[in-house]
Amino acid sequence: MVYIVAILSVIFLGMAALVVSRIATVVKNANGPVEEGRIGTSNRINGALFMIFFILGIIGVVWSFLYAKQFFLPEASSPHGRRTDFLFWLSMGIIMVAFVITNALLFLFSWMYQHKEGRRAAYYPENHKLELIWTVVPAIVMAILVFTGWRAWRDIMSEAPADAQVFEIVGKQFNWIVRYPGVDDNKLGSYNYKLIDNNNETGIDYSDESSFDDFVSTSELHIPAGKPVLLKIRARDVLHSVFIPHLRVKMDAVPGMPTRFWFVADKTTDEMRNITGNQDFGYEIACTEVCGQGHFSMRIRLIVEDEASWQAWCKEQKPLLSSTPDLAARIPANLKAKAAKYLPADGAAAPSDSATASTKQGGGLSVASATIR
Repeated sequence: MVYIVAILSVIFLGMAALVVSRIATVVKNANGPVEEGRIGTSNRINGALFMIFFILGIIGVVWSFLYAKQFFLPEASSPHGRRTDFLFWLSMGIIMVAFVITNALLFLFSWMYQHKEGRRAAYYPENHKLELIWTVVPAIVMAILVFTGWRAWRDIMSEAPADAQVFEIVGKQFNWIVRYPGVDDNKLGSYNYKLIDNNNETGIDYSDESSFDDFVSTSELHIPAGKPVLLKIRARDVLHSVFIPHLRVKMDAVPGMPTRFWFVADKTTDEMRNITGNQDFGYEIACTEVCGQGHFSMRIRLIVEDEASWQAWCKEQKPLLSSTPDLAARIPANLKAKAAKYLPADGAAAPSDSATASTKQGGGLSVASATIR
């Protein structure tokens, strides 16, 4: 790569010197007549340089695309992602065809219609048919692109299906906090930002009994494959952005304005390892909104697994109420009886991160084994 840059630099300097030389010639002859032969020679040289530049430019574009292709993301692991990719490459293809045609004509005409002795330029003021063609055709192509893009946006941003599995992801400087609905009711409880503290980082409202079995994690998000997933997105402090590149998921997390994004992950983590040939492959959720000095480290693992494995993993997790008994003081008196089964009998507090807390239980499950799924 260094050698290529060096060669391009030499070519650039040579072309710059040639341009300066030509400009100097023009300035020198500005006040006097120029011989007809010298004009022809100069135009032939410039016309040839135009064509050489165009051909080298096309070769450079093709080479850079083929070289960069190895760094492209693999095929999207979601239906909406593949649809988005198709529209992207369709737009790029149309733009590239238009670019090549217009620039080919530009450089070719510079060669074909260079100055020749005895030939006068034709006066060609208008051609309504030609103007109609180059106005209507791009308008039709643009309309098709806009319409197909609008349809894709409408479908992707539509309401999530009724059977979607709901998760909540909260961004704060500088990590993500994921809240899962408990296995007993599979419903996320209410939240209130005024309830946020060190023990309750997402502000879970324990006056809602659906919150009793909710559990949280700051290290990973487990989701089932082949099932609609709805992410409810919040931010505690500044702008963040949920980004799952391999699923083509991206949505801003805005303080005071909850957002959402639903998708279907149809390739498990294990399947992607086989597809990519990389046994260390792992999905990740990153932040793509610069949110401070620790922005670079704001990411967590995403584990996509089959429904049975996901259900088994969820059953092994402890509700936040169980791992942080101090939260029991926030339960209304009329609901304490219903919450009793989630509170530890000895009142001893366990780690609040569910993925870590599961290793402290007698089941012998480790974080590492949970992550491999």
